[in-house]
Amino acid sequence: MQHSPLGYHEVATMLRACKGLPAIPFVSLPDATEGDIQKATDMGALGIIIPMVDTVEKVRNAVKLARYPPMGARSQGGGQYGALWGADYRQTANDNIMIVAMIENPKGVEIADQIAAVPGVDAVFIASTDLSSFSGYKQGQPEYEALVEKSKAGILKHGKKVGGPHAWQGTRQGYTLFQAAGETGLIRMGARAALKTGTMSTGEKRGVAPTEGTEKH
Repeated sequence: MQHSPLGYHEVATMLRACKGLPAIPFVSLPDATEGDIQKATDMGALGIIIPMVDTVEKVRNAVKLARYPPMGARSQGGGQYGALWGADYRQTANDNIMIVAMIENPKGVEIADQIAAVPGVDAVFIASTDLSSFSGYKQGQPEYEALVEKSKAGILKHGKKVGGPHAWQGTRQGYTLFQAAGETGLIRMGARAALKTGTMSTGEKRGVAPTEGTEKH
């Protein structure tokens, strides 16, 4: 929801589709306000991504608002969280909601150590393109890489997970959380693979058309 035009009603519908799946749904908020966090958690989001964290107070406040008392200050209103995660949601939510802070500018880099030290922060994501945009440096330049390394060192110091773009998986050490391509990118990659190999899925023989209605999902 940080950059898309999706509204809360649309996202709530998307979250309902996550029931029973092995992955948990995350929502990237437009901001770390009480209203944004309350709506996202009430809708059933188990992962909250806080954008543009460049003050420690911003992430501390987000952690507090995402959790029920006595750990936090989240109010107990209605929502579809119970239908998604069970009648004991109120008793388990504080242990299950993940908080991811995003470092997107040099101010965030300077306090990466302090951000990661906040109790309740599970991971800190280094936004590669935004960091380039705000710093004026490009990936590969010494100045850019120094910002990335400073952030990573501060995060790992506190045993928190470090996130980055999918392109960094396997090419940089210390990263365990990745942002994959969006749905249009995934469709594009699948189409390219199909055009290149002549098959739509693994296990098919090249040149043999699949039987309609037998596709595995």
